[in-house]
Amino acid sequence: MRKDIWGTEAEEMETDDAELGFWSTFHNVGGRGAQAERLRLQGSGEGPNGNERNEGLGVDVDFNDNSDNFLQWIIGSRHSGSGGSGSQRVNVDVNLNLGLGGEPSCSSSSSMIATGRENCDRDVQNKRPKVHSFSLDWGTNFENKIHDLAPVHEEVGDEDLPDSSIVGGNASNYDDTLKIADSEVRMDLTDDLLHMVFTFLDHVDLCRAARVCRQWRDASSHEDFWRYLNFENRFISVQQLDDMCRRYPNATAVNIYGAPAIHPLVMKAISSLRNLEVLTLGKGQLGETFFQALTDCHMLKSLTVNDATLGNGIQEIPIYHDRLHDLQIVKCRVLRISIRCPQLETLSLKRSSMPHAVLNCPLLRELDIASCHKLSDAAIRSAATSCPLLESLDMSNCSCVSDETLREIAMTCGNLHILDASYCPNISLETVRLPMLTVLKLHSCEGITSASMAAIASSYMLEVLELDNCSLLTSVSLDLPRLKNIRLVHCRKFIDLNLRSNVLSSITVSNCASLQRISIASNALKKLVLQKQESLTTLALQCQSLQEVDLTECESLTNSICEVFCTGGGCPLLRSLVLDSCESLTAVSFCSTSLVSLSLGGCRAITSLELRCPYLEHVSLDGCDHLERASFSPVGLRSLNLGICPKLNVLHVEAPLMVSLELKGCGVLSEALIYCPLLTSLDASFCSQLKDDCLSATTSSCPLIESLVLMSCPSVGPDGLSSLRCLPNLTCLDLSYTFLVNLQPVFDSCLYLKVLKLQACKYLSDTSLEPLYKGGALPALCELDLSYGTLCQSAIEELLAGCMHLTHVSLNGCVNMHDLDWGFHLDRLSEISTFYGSFDSTSLENVLPSKDQPSRLLQNLNCVGCPNIKKVVIPPTARCFHLSSLNLSLSSNLKEVDISCCNLFFLNLSNCYSLEILKLDCPRLTSLFLQSCNIDEEAVETAITQCNMLETLDVRFCPKISPLSMSSLRLACPSLKRIFSSLAPP
Repeated sequence: MRKDIWGTEAEEMETDDAELGFWSTFHNVGGRGAQAERLRLQGSGEGPNGNERNEGLGVDVDFNDNSDNFLQWIIGSRHSGSGGSGSQRVNVDVNLNLGLGGEPSCSSSSSMIATGRENCDRDVQNKRPKVHSFSLDWGTNFENKIHDLAPVHEEVGDEDLPDSSIVGGNASNYDDTLKIADSEVRMDLTDDLLHMVFTFLDHVDLCRAARVCRQWRDASSHEDFWRYLNFENRFISVQQLDDMCRRYPNATAVNIYGAPAIHPLVMKAISSLRNLEVLTLGKGQLGETFFQALTDCHMLKSLTVNDATLGNGIQEIPIYHDRLHDLQIVKCRVLRISIRCPQLETLSLKRSSMPHAVLNCPLLRELDIASCHKLSDAAIRSAATSCPLLESLDMSNCSCVSDETLREIAMTCGNLHILDASYCPNISLETVRLPMLTVLKLHSCEGITSASMAAIASSYMLEVLELDNCSLLTSVSLDLPRLKNIRLVHCRKFIDLNLRSNVLSSITVSNCASLQRISIASNALKKLVLQKQESLTTLALQCQSLQEVDLTECESLTNSICEVFCTGGGCPLLRSLVLDSCESLTAVSFCSTSLVSLSLGGCRAITSLELRCPYLEHVSLDGCDHLERASFSPVGLRSLNLGICPKLNVLHVEAPLMVSLELKGCGVLSEALIYCPLLTSLDASFCSQLKDDCLSATTSSCPLIESLVLMSCPSVGPDGLSSLRCLPNLTCLDLSYTFLVNLQPVFDSCLYLKVLKLQACKYLSDTSLEPLYKGGALPALCELDLSYGTLCQSAIEELLAGCMHLTHVSLNGCVNMHDLDWGFHLDRLSEISTFYGSFDSTSLENVLPSKDQPSRLLQNLNCVGCPNIKKVVIPPTARCFHLSSLNLSLSSNLKEVDISCCNLFFLNLSNCYSLEILKLDCPRLTSLFLQSCNIDEEAVETAITQCNMLETLDVRFCPKISPLSMSSLRLACPSLKRIFSSLAPP
């Protein structure tokens, strides 16, 4: 019995070895390899990484997509089983024949069970492992399950049970093994479901799926999946192909393109597969016997031969077949070819080097002889005229074709619809009439001129016309009722285009440097792009459906172009118009009820613009820097930026939906009529000519303005500011860089103002802001900017002391600002200490509010570049409980800083070169900048000791702080995360 078992095992091993060698040709992973891999993981129980180590067997099993390591391990384990004594062996019988040559699993009554072992362990180890369905722990549990293995998908009969005389008392253990195997959860996918899933897999993935289990192997070997045997660019032998043909005799398609020795392979295929319908081959040499044998392949319908040598190069190659419908002889080398196929409908001889071709194909409808350079004019004429039912003819790159050939083709082939005669320099079509043509391609035909248009115009069925690179063509005038698509690219002498067709939907005109006039009439055209037509001066359009027009860089277009796109100009549905870089435009005027988007970027010569487009939502005026007069009345714009038009003098805007208007930089704007009832933001910065009357008219017509910027508007005076009472929603006012002397109109008119910017208002007196801190003016004011002003120190101190409700204060560059000391005298401090009891600076929440001194709401204080500040003291008694940001950078004379603020997060003292004393009691400080300060290390360490939340410290370019002492700073403040220091010691 043992001998029989080993004999059977050897045969199976040889079969598996041969199969493994065959399927190694499918190692190239297909596009759907991931699908098969997921199926294989579920069936085989691999882990996520695809690698499982079987410690019980002492081997490593690598499940890799691109290799057969798993199969090699199975085969190798059989060979290694007969090794030295004491070595363990696992005989895993997995048939990889895909059911192609052997019997299917369902027909097997039983499988060999290794018997006759000396002990139970060796017996059990020779049983095949069970494939656990949908299990991902097969590898990790393999060692524990090794004693419970049983055959898979087998019926175990009495004759298959181990002999009791051999296994002795272990028979009961074997019965238990069978019971455990029967209790295993089996794969619950039905054959029909598997069949449906496998229809999405290619051959490579089917081979992978076959490794999972016997059921999957049988399902993947179904002949439905192997109707098409694809061996393209694979090294397959004649024996292997013969094996596949015997296994799948009903295959209908074979592809051996790029395989070695294609002649014997294809001979084997056509002799073995009687149902062959599609055959693809190439990259090799085909003998004459192949073409003689084709007549015996009765079911063949399609033959493709690509990049091959036909015959020995001296004799005629005959291709005779009664049922062939499609024949592709592409890029082949042959002296003469004769084709007699009464059922042939499609023939391609593209790029083949035959000087002679004889056709006897009465039903041929499509003929492709493109780039057949050796075919003579007479050969082409004979081939085409022998096919009276021809509908499509491609003779591009056949330089010898003449008009005479085209005339005979036109007379013989009355059904010719598609003609590609590109790169045929000898044709002019002047005496040719092709009335049934629907597609005509004439790329780079040097003989095509304006005289050829008469012949083309006779093709009243024409739908597609391509005339690219016709260098002698000067004009095109066509009235074709069915023309849909026309191309004119790189026609360097082309001047005039006149097209009329109600169904014309696509026009491609590009790089025609001489084109001057275009006239188009169409009811189907929706988009017209005519970019970089430098000579175009006249454009006439009657296009009822046109919506988009792009005339970028049409430099010769004049102002008359505006009439084409106005209401009544022939484009009633136009929505988008691009006239970028049309530098000849000077006065643009559009009146359109459909225009939504207009772009005039780069039109530097425009001086006047008038738009009456109530639905206009987008307009671009970038580069229109010579615009002097502009009228937008009415328009549907929601925002408008005219700040890029520095020469704008007169402006009229009527936009019912506009919310934002920017006139920043219109320095000569003197007349502005703005009617925008929904306007909320107006920026008129640097409008130096804007006067009170213009401001008054704007405020009365735009009552919803919330933000008004009048920076550098010196012509605005008290009358203009008084008109701000018409703006009840005004919350932000910028009067920086103005010559204001009296702010009383602002205090009287802007009752709800929140932000007031008065930068560089150097004519304000020291008492100008008294209504703020003495009279209670502007009670809602939160942000005040007095940067670069001339207020004296006392006025600043009174302002900071009296306006406790301010949250943001900027005093940058104030030369009259000296020490910022919010401390108290000792007697006052003693009174406060007696009133509140003992005061602990580390627990500021215990400080009770005083009725006489409310808490400041100040959050941000900026004193950048104040040269006369020498001391800054903010003690707890200053009650700056909300101060979070303090910027004192560039204060070159600042020597002492003593701050105690419980909520300060940001402190910038960079470039305070004189800083020597730094005291901080800021438990929430996170960022401290001391760049280029003259302070020493000890002062910094002491200062940051009380900053328990400090994360960022910048001490770059500090001459008294060495980069080597960063560790001491970290010890002083353990919360530090980032320290910026110089790279090397000074």
